[in-house]
Amino acid sequence: MATHKETDTEHHLAMNTPPIVSQQEWEAARQQLLAKEKAFTRSRDALAAERRRMPWLAVDKKYQFDGPRGKVSLLDLFEGRRQLIVYRAFFEPGVFGWPEHACRGCSLGADQVAHLTHLNARDTTLAYVSRAPQADIARLKARMGWEMPWYTITDSFDKDFGVDEWHGHNAFIRDGDKVFRTYFINSRGDEAMGSTWSYLDITPLGRQETWEDSPEGYPQTPPYKWWNWHDNYNAEASPDPKWVKVSEAGEATFRKSDVEAKGS
Repeated sequence: MATHKETDTEHHLAMNTPPIVSQQEWEAARQQLLAKEKAFTRSRDALAAERRRMPWLAVDKKYQFDGPRGKVSLLDLFEGRRQLIVYRAFFEPGVFGWPEHACRGCSLGADQVAHLTHLNARDTTLAYVSRAPQADIARLKARMGWEMPWYTITDSFDKDFGVDEWHGHNAFIRDGDKVFRTYFINSRGDEAMGSTWSYLDITPLGRQETWEDSPEGYPQTPPYKWWNWHDNYNAEASPDPKWVKVSEAGEATFRKSDVEAKGS
């Protein structure tokens, strides 16, 4: 029987690894790749800008869910905020893992969800929905340490929004009591979800920062200034002057390095 050391050696010899180079050569290779990465970032920003110009689809049907405190509507899922992202997680009879666990892929995604306070600070709510009863959802959340709002589908919401057979994120916006569907992402697009930024980039209002290419009149504030500790948003009505100074210095440094990179 081969030892772990022998097996590791065999795997190492079988791998066609990159060359070993000097520090100068490594830095040159990194700079070449960095130029492509920056181009990819700008392309992603442009795609998000195009997404913010997607037409809206009115949601006229009155969907109903079970929540921890009883029946709620799709409008209720917004929790008073302007934007809503709904992820359809598979946790119900017939799904692998039931009743102890939700789908492994959906669970991996749930483990990636960033602290929701930052998303809420941008007037956006994230909610999970499944067909499992609320008692099972509460038990699962407690076991896994998840804190996102999680509701039970009671009608055709999943089928109507393309998530009856596969997971996906639907983005919505409300104008008073009127709800509109603005975007939908699923399959491999779901892999990147979880960070505050990935969520905001699929919303109709985006990150709501002044550098973004958004339609006229969209809410925007200076970048970095709105960032806060997740336990301090409610206590601090406006950006702390000290943080504004720090963030402005950081932004100036980033802009300088970006200009230098373009000029090289």
